[in-house]
Amino acid sequence: MTGRTQLRPGPDGGVSVTPESAGWRYLSSAVETLKAGETRTFGTGGQEVAVVLQNGAVTLQAGGQDFDLRRPSVFEALPHLLYVPPGTAWSVTAHADSTVAHGGAPAEGRLPLRLFCPEEMRVEMRGGANATRQVTHLLGPDLPAERLLLYEVYTPSGHWSGWPPHRHDGQLGSLYIEETYLYRVQPETGWAIHRNYSPEDDYDEALVARDGDLILAPRGYHPVAAAPGSNVYYLNFMAGDAVGEQRRTPPVDEADWAWMRQDWGGRPLPLPLGGAPRTD
Repeated sequence: MTGRTQLRPGPDGGVSVTPESAGWRYLSSAVETLKAGETRTFGTGGQEVAVVLQNGAVTLQAGGQDFDLRRPSVFEALPHLLYVPPGTAWSVTAHADSTVAHGGAPAEGRLPLRLFCPEEMRVEMRGGANATRQVTHLLGPDLPAERLLLYEVYTPSGHWSGWPPHRHDGQLGSLYIEETYLYRVQPETGWAIHRNYSPEDDYDEALVARDGDLILAPRGYHPVAAAPGSNVYYLNFMAGDAVGEQRRTPPVDEADWAWMRQDWGGRPLPLPLGGAPRTD
């Protein structure tokens, strides 16, 4: 992994990562912002591609089919996902100012073009106490893809996600899976802390994630904390060595924190410390 791990959107609101820019092997992901009336056309090449509307109103066209999608914002509605197989051209036409995320990974073309609807996606409440968050399985292992996995995660004000810290970088018995985080924050002035760290090689960085940031998880563990007053969403694109049913393989928890799956409260220090506080 040699590329930058945090990317801010450019003047046009777009941002992108390729295997070449990231210094890894499989995963590409990008964000497109379109004005009303604008059309952009893409090709999948040798990749399977997943397209997710973040906000706005668009027509996605692929394989001779049109898909009309609307989503007011990621904080107001669950998504649709268009799966586009290798060797297929696709386009997006915006009917209002819109934001579209897409990502891909190498594939053999085993699966057809398909639109996945919200009712097909498992919605899961994970964790507990101040590590409670919502995970929507946009393209989880129970839905068909070759390498791709996609999730949307909602972390409320003051809460943590990605907890216990876990890894899927091919170390400590984990599968090798690359991952990007596309952040949206409510309000837009809010923020989160995204930490990437690997104790084995002294890699450790804490990043301030703001609305529109694209952050990579290059190796090691990668928990997220939402600042008080900041409701945090991120869209995960993931792809790696796992193919088909192997995508069900869970990540590996950090040993020091795995116990919290049995005690989400985390044994907090009782307050006040040292007796009742003075009120005068």
